[in-house]
Amino acid sequence: MARTNPAQFIQQVRGEVSKIVWPTRREVMLTTVMVFIMATITAIFFSFVDIGIRTGLNAIFGLF
Repeated sequence: MARTNPAQFIQQVRGEVSKIVWPTRREVMLTTVMVFIMATITAIFFSFVDIGIRTGLNAIFGLF
């Protein structure tokens, strides 16, 4: 494997960092809101699944 000296390494790192495209404030806010919405929907879904499983188990154990 070819080795590069520290100056070349720093130059390559700067070149790669210049290629980064940072999101705008609007994009960050939009994706943050979407994450919170999806987390809320997921929490509600699993709450209903939990209630369903608990009800089913109570019905099964109620027979005994």
